[in-house]
Amino acid sequence: MSFELAIDWPTFLATYWQKKPVVIRQAFADFQDPISPDELAGLAMENEVDSRLVSQTAEGWQVAHGPFKDFDHLTESHWSLLVQAVNHWHPAAAELMQPFRALSDWRMDDLMISFSVPDGGVGPHLDQYDVFIIQGAGRRRWRVGNNDVVAQHSPHPDLLQVAPFEAIIDEVLEPGDLVYIPPGFPHEGYSLENSLNYSVGFRAPSGKELLSGFADYVLAQELGSRRYQDPGLTLRDDTASVLPEEVDNLRAMMNELVNSADFTPWLGEFLSQSRHELDIAPPQPAYQEDEVRDALQEGTPLHRIGGLKVLQLASHTFINGERFSSAAPDFLHLLAATTEIDSEQLLSVIEQQNVLTQLTGLINAGYWHFAGEEEEEGDE
Repeated sequence: MSFELAIDWPTFLATYWQKKPVVIRQAFADFQDPISPDELAGLAMENEVDSRLVSQTAEGWQVAHGPFKDFDHLTESHWSLLVQAVNHWHPAAAELMQPFRALSDWRMDDLMISFSVPDGGVGPHLDQYDVFIIQGAGRRRWRVGNNDVVAQHSPHPDLLQVAPFEAIIDEVLEPGDLVYIPPGFPHEGYSLENSLNYSVGFRAPSGKELLSGFADYVLAQELGSRRYQDPGLTLRDDTASVLPEEVDNLRAMMNELVNSADFTPWLGEFLSQSRHELDIAPPQPAYQEDEVRDALQEGTPLHRIGGLKVLQLASHTFINGERFSSAAPDFLHLLAATTEIDSEQLLSVIEQQNVLTQLTGLINAGYWHFAGEEEEEGDE
């Protein structure tokens, strides 16, 4: 299943991206849901999958976290089931991410899918990331406010909501419609009938996350061991004072680490790590190199597992937090550029033994698999 997205990206970026929300009618013409509510409920029963059930009762807002055993206790209204990173576990749903890759792989986070009954939702709230919300089956009303400062409160320990806001968008979305909401714009959606929603999130790291992650790397690699030096130390009038030039020198020590050759490889490792668990299933038994060659020569395509980040930075390729290089850079570029590789694209490069060895290692790590293997595993 493939999805055609009707967005003029240059106009969208110039007019809306991180500037203001917008509703795009029939962004996906003749939209067909890639997943059913029953399949979504099945994922929410799996230990590895992050899911939650948000409901509103006479006692107030309630939140339950998966995995769930059943849903028999639920009423016919006022609840939503939300499942994170569905693109990691459901190949057909993962295809919905493809049109958004135009905005860059490193900024893309995950595909969250929700199933809501009438009046189901999570209440008015705001997010600190860009999100495209696609309407699947059913209809849902969306209200979006301006990015003014709004008071936040927690009606439940696991929910952070905002005070009532004046809407600048108040629309009912139907299948194939899309609403884009930049960070910091309050919004609320609630279903008018049983409905499915698909949220493609673009999450950016905060300065705190970057600093913390790089500090961990510096400690692990035992970098930055050089101590502050002041051979030109002079006497000062106030012995308790730290002089401005000393502050500048200390800051320069920190900047030296960030500007060092170690920063770029760390950044690639950091950005290529997924926030959610991946569906990694190394083949049993492991492939031998000649078996990989034979499968490709027979015309079997290779598929990348859902949610795996493959990024290119400087002269290296980063896969799930690991740095890779190759004597055949075009090979690694191919791995990064496409999620499904036609076997003919690999036949020439696997004649190089080191490329075949590297590819076999990636397949045996569970990062790529031959087309059809996921169906065979599901039949067992």
